[in-house]
Amino acid sequence: MLRTSLLARAARAAVLSTAAVCCAFVVVAPAVAAAPMLKTQAPGYFRLMLGDFEVTAVSDGTVQLPVDELLQQPAAKTKAALAKDHLAVPTETSVNAFLVNTGSKLVLVDTGAGNLFGPTLGKLLDNIRAAGYTPEQVDDIDITHLHPDHIGGALAQGTMAFPKATIHVDKRDADFWLSKARMDAAPSESKAYYQGAKASLDPYMAAGKYKTFETDGEIVPGVRSVATHGHTEGHTAYVVESKGQKLVLIGDLIHVGAVQFEHPEVTIKFDTDQRRAAKARAEVFAEAAKEGAWVGASHLPFPGLGHLQAVGKGYRWIPANYSTLLK
Repeated sequence: MLRTSLLARAARAAVLSTAAVCCAFVVVAPAVAAAPMLKTQAPGYFRLMLGDFEVTAVSDGTVQLPVDELLQQPAAKTKAALAKDHLAVPTETSVNAFLVNTGSKLVLVDTGAGNLFGPTLGKLLDNIRAAGYTPEQVDDIDITHLHPDHIGGALAQGTMAFPKATIHVDKRDADFWLSKARMDAAPSESKAYYQGAKASLDPYMAAGKYKTFETDGEIVPGVRSVATHGHTEGHTAYVVESKGQKLVLIGDLIHVGAVQFEHPEVTIKFDTDQRRAAKARAEVFAEAAKEGAWVGASHLPFPGLGHLQAVGKGYRWIPANYSTLLK
């Protein structure tokens, strides 16, 4: 028994001695250089199932916007609302597009900015490929409106970025932004909007891959246009439906969630018609909240997908829950 006890104590002493040596070694060892910071994000795509349809949100990147100067309310109120969400000005703002795979058609809603908005945007094509698709697979492109951050990505190095796709756009928007008379009369800082729309659409027109519509209707089975005029003359939302599930892709009906969910009456300088833009937002938000429909927005933080819940005179945004179980 005494021998066993002595052996045990010797073993413990040996362990403690070894630990002390190891600790001493760690203290005097030369420092290992830290791993370099990468400062990149994962590819920008997010997927969910809508009935039998597969919907993929695709990021075109982000852009810094001086939203305190753009929203039609006192800048101090905007800054206070942003601060509640731990945001500042300028505010990093997402530019999102959406791929809808119906099983028979691959539909892209908006194309991002391409090279029209600087180096932080124009990521759409790379992210479409990262998501497992190719631009050549896109059958139809539905444009919410012809602002450059929604149409610029239709062009790549001067040619059609989506060579097999037909572009669909509200005729009112096309008539407005493709008008030479309007472009000539526009202030110099606005002429690029007209020039960008024309340059992006010209190759599709030449190829017979351009169609306009004047009334609400089905673009492809399961995807239909709904007029939401105001942000631009022909601003359009697209409603996607499958097996009783609905997704409303609302384009630029909202820009700054930290402000416009609680106060949907607040408009932005980008709106062509402030009153009609606010009215369109009110109508779409109320219906989406009542129906429990999915909502996809171009400028909410990526992926820009979620639900709306009415709270008083405003709304609460419930973002999509991340899931790997796509069934």
